[in-house]
Amino acid sequence: MSAGILFGNRLLDVAAISCLSAQFYKVFFPVFKGRKPQWGRLIQTGGMPSSHASTVVSLATGVFFIKGAASIEFAISMVFAGIVLYDATGIRRQAGKHAKALNTLIEAIEHREGIEIINEKFKELLGHTPREVFWGTVLGIMLSFLFKRYILG
Repeated sequence: MSAGILFGNRLLDVAAISCLSAQFYKVFFPVFKGRKPQWGRLIQTGGMPSSHASTVVSLATGVFFIKGAASIEFAISMVFAGIVLYDATGIRRQAGKHAKALNTLIEAIEHREGIEIINEKFKELLGHTPREVFWGTVLGIMLSFLFKRYILG
């Protein structure tokens, strides 16, 4: 495989493009609702579509193009993708729900008692809904097919 343009690796290039595409969508999606772009979303986790999903799925799809479904490399990339997708919809999503509950509880106690328990809120948008992961997966596959000739060199 010849060298890629960004990182010297075509698979890594497409995975990065896939990740950035999902993040840029999050930045500009509010524009379609009449709001301003949310530049902070460029580096934040959570939301639609899942950049975690688009990144690992584009990587696995690229490995499939190069090495085939029976290769060890494809098996490794699929297991890796499965773990990331499970983590995004399971563990990280639950952690976000816990953070939301804690923030609500702390706010109620602080309001009632007039004391400050912590001086910052816990981050609530950590994981993804299955829908967000699904569309991130679709984005990753689509971008891999779009860049298939580039991946194959």
